[in-house]
Amino acid sequence: MKTAPNKVYIETLGCQMNKSDSERILGLLENIGYKKTDNEKEAGLLIINTCTIRASAEDKAFSYLGVWGKRKRSNPDLTIAVCGCVAQQKKEAILKQAPFVDIVFGTQNIDELPELIEIFKRDQTNQCCIRSKPYDNVKKNILHVRDNNLTAWVNIIEGCDYFCTYCVVPYVRGRQRSRLTEDIIEEITQLAERGYKEITLLGQTVDSYGKDLPDAGISLPNLLEKLNKIEKLKRIRFVTSHPKDITDELIEKVSSLNKVCEYFHIPMQSGNTEILNKMRRDYTAEEYYKLVNNIRNKIKDVGITSDFIVAFPGETEEQFQDTIKAVDDLVFDQCNTAMYSPRRQTPAATWKTIQLSQNVKKERINILNSHVKKAALKANIKYIDTIQEILVESFKQKDNEIILTGRTRNNKLTHFKGLKDLVGEIVNVKIIDVSAWSLKGEMYN
Repeated sequence: MKTAPNKVYIETLGCQMNKSDSERILGLLENIGYKKTDNEKEAGLLIINTCTIRASAEDKAFSYLGVWGKRKRSNPDLTIAVCGCVAQQKKEAILKQAPFVDIVFGTQNIDELPELIEIFKRDQTNQCCIRSKPYDNVKKNILHVRDNNLTAWVNIIEGCDYFCTYCVVPYVRGRQRSRLTEDIIEEITQLAERGYKEITLLGQTVDSYGKDLPDAGISLPNLLEKLNKIEKLKRIRFVTSHPKDITDELIEKVSSLNKVCEYFHIPMQSGNTEILNKMRRDYTAEEYYKLVNNIRNKIKDVGITSDFIVAFPGETEEQFQDTIKAVDDLVFDQCNTAMYSPRRQTPAATWKTIQLSQNVKKERINILNSHVKKAALKANIKYIDTIQEILVESFKQKDNEIILTGRTRNNKLTHFKGLKDLVGEIVNVKIIDVSAWSLKGEMYN
């Protein structure tokens, strides 16, 4: 297949922040004449947006580059670019490891991509542009090329100030920087006018929003109250929350504001206080338990999901069992789980003598995942025979039937039969069956 110079393909690895960055990149490229394609073989510009939170994600990025490098040998006009957290961290090392890469740009200088492409096309020399410090102000609104026309991610805060001992985010995305409230409101108002029904506010620690701004009145609860007034907007979510920054005021706003969905994603990371201290998480296991129970006491049918890391350096079997106990006790709706992976620049990576073996990591992740599945099923069973409000997001045709898919307010994926013209509508569904991962229902009038 012949490639088209003006078509771009982006492979996105990692979190929602990376996915949002990719939408922003596509918006910038559209302004200079590029068109998005989902077929990488027809694209003249290939971009990989990388993640470095775990070694497996970084390895996956270089695996893609290996395939693309072979393709470039037979098509020298192909342009290859690398961005995201690996680019921010490894900088020029990428060009040494993969010399066929044409452009490397970091998380702090996405807006400079059009200029980098122009320079590369003119000079035909590799471009590596990594800003060591972020802009003084977080980016103004720009047009994103989004994955759909119904739900949208909106960054409200970038970077992180917590410096957990296992995490590279502060090093690759910088310190915490909140966007101006008026810019956020403007962007979301425009999205609502264009027909978007649901927005998700994004940040590595989204509930820290406003702490770095001079106005003490700016906060996530305050922002939610303002966004709740946008007439055409139907639903508001936010991720990811740090346990230390979830206030009673935030819980009250989630409970009282009609458009704010009853859902929190709150990484616990470990169920053992000693390990949490080594992780530099700034809360105890007991405090986390208390927080979750407080939220559930104040918000009916709230969805709570979490993250866990197994086999952190020095974690004993007894400490690991505290994590299993937390999953069993707190009955999370879902959990993201990961084996600890040493990351360059982080303190935990230097603790060479207490790193655990790969066999221990695999054994513990398998045990944890089995408990997560049991907890998720237990959390879902209580919804059988209840009526849930579903925003219909998509449909599939299966055996001559239309199967609709959407989410409850508390973020449970739900499948049911219906008409495809219901995509984009909010409907009532009676839940008739569940699995650990989703609900099954039928239309309810």
